[in-house]
Amino acid sequence: MNKIESILQLLKRNQADAILLLNESNMHYTCGFSPSEGAVLITGEGSGYHIVDSRYTEAAKQHSKMTGLNVIEITNRFSDEILKIVNRHNIKNLLFENDTISYADYEKYRELLKNIEFLKLNNQLMQLRNIKDIDEINLIKRANNIAEKAFLELLPEVKPGKTEKELAALFDYLMAKNGSDGVSFDTILLTGNHTSMPHGVASDKQVQKGDFVLFDFGATCNGYHSDMTRTVAIGYATDEMIQAYNLVLKAQLAGIKALNDGVNCADVYKASYDILEEKDMAKYFRHSLGHGVGLEIHEGYNASPKSKDTFETGNVTSIEPGIYIPDKFGIRIEDLLYLSPRGRENLSNITKELIIL
Repeated sequence: MNKIESILQLLKRNQADAILLLNESNMHYTCGFSPSEGAVLITGEGSGYHIVDSRYTEAAKQHSKMTGLNVIEITNRFSDEILKIVNRHNIKNLLFENDTISYADYEKYRELLKNIEFLKLNNQLMQLRNIKDIDEINLIKRANNIAEKAFLELLPEVKPGKTEKELAALFDYLMAKNGSDGVSFDTILLTGNHTSMPHGVASDKQVQKGDFVLFDFGATCNGYHSDMTRTVAIGYATDEMIQAYNLVLKAQLAGIKALNDGVNCADVYKASYDILEEKDMAKYFRHSLGHGVGLEIHEGYNASPKSKDTFETGNVTSIEPGIYIPDKFGIRIEDLLYLSPRGRENLSNITKELIIL
């Protein structure tokens, strides 16, 4: 089923005349690429429009051969074209992105479409996006392969005296050289006691022997993201470091084993948490176990202790336990998992045995 057909079914379930999409990721889901500005309007009778400015007309027309959307290049404002379509199709109510629309845009369209009933989309489109089809999985796999190739090329350069900043910059270059459309997020590359900051920012700190170095990285392919974390040691690792690393790996494997269709996200989190708690290390685990990955690096559900979400076939999620001991070291190990119709599939291929460079 293509994306437009899925949205038409969504409109039918909501008894809605049309849906208006302004969010970049939601537009990508329907039109096949990511314009930084624009609008997609799809009517319940099957008419679809991609409204763009002149920067994106050519790209939109190329993708419309696959999507069937009618491309309209604005001559004035996006809202003017939307009003014309609404009037042309006699639209009486409209699904809108209440979770992501800016207040300014909401006020503008409420004023423009005075006689239209606005229906809240809530997370219904995200629920569709959570279920990845084979084309989306292949794009995520391609992004992941690019990132992994760059990581392996980077490792020989990770030496004492190199700074976090220069290694992070080199990493981003290697991903681009290997075909990434852009990084999934700002690459996290930390060494020594900086690794105790789960989302620390690369600095001028130099790699030293006996350090852990933590890499959290991802590439993109046609809008779809990858995400992986590996932690390596430089020169040597103490017994304490090895024991802590093996504990995090054991916790990650427990989380992966618990991941299945129909399992509560909170229960998958607990499977990893309990392994850490057995050694009194769960107090150093300070984030959720995983999150949905796709057109956004964090999308849909998350595996946290308070989550009400449930995993289902088609989901792509990270599984990434970590421990972070302030002023000492941190360890995180992260893979991307796909719940395929055939069962759980790990999309990450890089070894998780402790690498000592």
